[in-house]
Amino acid sequence: MQVKTMGISQEISFRLERLILDGGLAPGQKMPSERQLATRLGVSRAIIREALHELQGRGVINTQHGRGSFVANIVPSTNDDNSPLMHLFAGHPRTLYDLLEVREQLEGQAAELAAQRATHGDRHRITKAYQALEETDPLSNARPDHGFHQAIVEASHNPILVHVLNGLKNMMLLTVHASVANLNPRADMRELIMKQHKQIYQAVMAGKAASARKVAMAHVRFVQDSLRGLESQGAEVIRVPLFSDNFHENPTKRY
Repeated sequence: MQVKTMGISQEISFRLERLILDGGLAPGQKMPSERQLATRLGVSRAIIREALHELQGRGVINTQHGRGSFVANIVPSTNDDNSPLMHLFAGHPRTLYDLLEVREQLEGQAAELAAQRATHGDRHRITKAYQALEETDPLSNARPDHGFHQAIVEASHNPILVHVLNGLKNMMLLTVHASVANLNPRADMRELIMKQHKQIYQAVMAGKAASARKVAMAHVRFVQDSLRGLESQGAEVIRVPLFSDNFHENPTKRY
């Protein structure tokens, strides 16, 4: 009986891993409860408990007492404020543009895949993220902006892409902070960025993969070119520190 139970729990842990790989559960997302998983997968809670224990042992999930289990960051994260990459960002201005180059390529790919693969649930989450972005003050909307792009990334259902970008989450958020701090106060640029977000949203929702890739890449390239243009005109581009969620309250701090 023990052998049979272990075999079933291993099968369940494999199915849960596939769910994570397919993007059904994103990095940092809370796993459904044991009861919910038992009902969904048609097995006992004891088997679910054993399967979760196996996933925890392999580092696929992290279990927190009293809170539940969460999907781990499979790709090593650079989200630590003291990471070497964070120091490079602070000390070397070019790192901002290096990050934007990465965003252009990966988010373009993500938008294309999301247009092809997004489920009904994905589209609902993308719509909520887009609405949150539209409803937030554009002078302080870095997190909703990033959340909109993140929702599209998760809808790509490419686990490597999802986990890589999640590992760079805070670094990517810095590029959004820079865009909001430097470009959104300028009405003409703000309107263009809002238009670009709408184009990305419409292309993904309409399932137009090639168009989604094109407009997503063009959006990030516009941000990069605009920031470079400001610097070429002698302006000092604000590079907002990660720990300052209320960066718009201290817009003079620069890195």
